[in-house]
Amino acid sequence: MGAGLAAARAYLAREGTLTGVSRAHVERIEHDGQEHAVKLGVWLSNQRSRRATLPADRVAVLKELGVV
Repeated sequence: MGAGLAAARAYLAREGTLTGVSRAHVERIEHDGQEHAVKLGVWLSNQRSRRATLPADRVAVLKELGVV
């Protein structure tokens, strides 16, 4: 799906929640065979602010992850 979503899933698996991720948080993950440093806090903030324009399948995945 994308590095941002993979980072959110990794953080959620480790911490149990995506609530309280600071805007400055960087999550290091391996995605598509490469290591990435994903600015997870910024990514989550963008997803929340753009929710009205996101495709329905992306909104459904974010809801499953507990992104409000």
